[in-house]
Amino acid sequence: MSPPTALPPTYGATAKSLHWLVALGIVTAFGLGWVMTDISGITPTKLQYYNWHKWLGVTVFALSLVRLTWRTFHPPPPLPSGLSSFQRRGAQAMHVALYTATLAVPVSGYVYTLAAGFPVVYLGWVELPVFFGKTPALIDPLRLLHKVAVYAMASGVLLHAGAALLHHFRDHDGVLLRMLPRFFAKRPSQV
Repeated sequence: MSPPTALPPTYGATAKSLHWLVALGIVTAFGLGWVMTDISGITPTKLQYYNWHKWLGVTVFALSLVRLTWRTFHPPPPLPSGLSSFQRRGAQAMHVALYTATLAVPVSGYVYTLAAGFPVVYLGWVELPVFFGKTPALIDPLRLLHKVAVYAMASGVLLHAGAALLHHFRDHDGVLLRMLPRFFAKRPSQV
């Protein structure tokens, strides 16, 4: 029996926690957005879902800023040496796109909300700045911008997750293990 193989270099606990919190926030906000826009009329439930959706957006934005700051001072572990330059450039481009989206989607939702004439009151008690009042001419273009940004981010998230799973199950190269919490990370010899 051979000795267990060491796990590849991984992200630290802070980077992993921020990654999974942002991911959870994105998935939850997307699901909530999908449900709330399907509710007809103005109901107390729909209004509550909109508030929760906005709060999640603000949270994702704030966590993304923290995550970007953390990443600036804590570079990621090296990618496996067997990756092609195409895969390396693709991974880098996808990370830039996802970081951009985690900031752009909440900002587009925020300005859309302001244009519709609604303030954002985080968790029901912290009113965020109102940079401009109700602007009917901007409502439809900002709604479309937010929707396009959301679907672009959702596509990016699916590609990102799909690539990680492909690396794990097809390539067995440890890429997915870099971001999994330690208790999920099997040793490569056990994959």
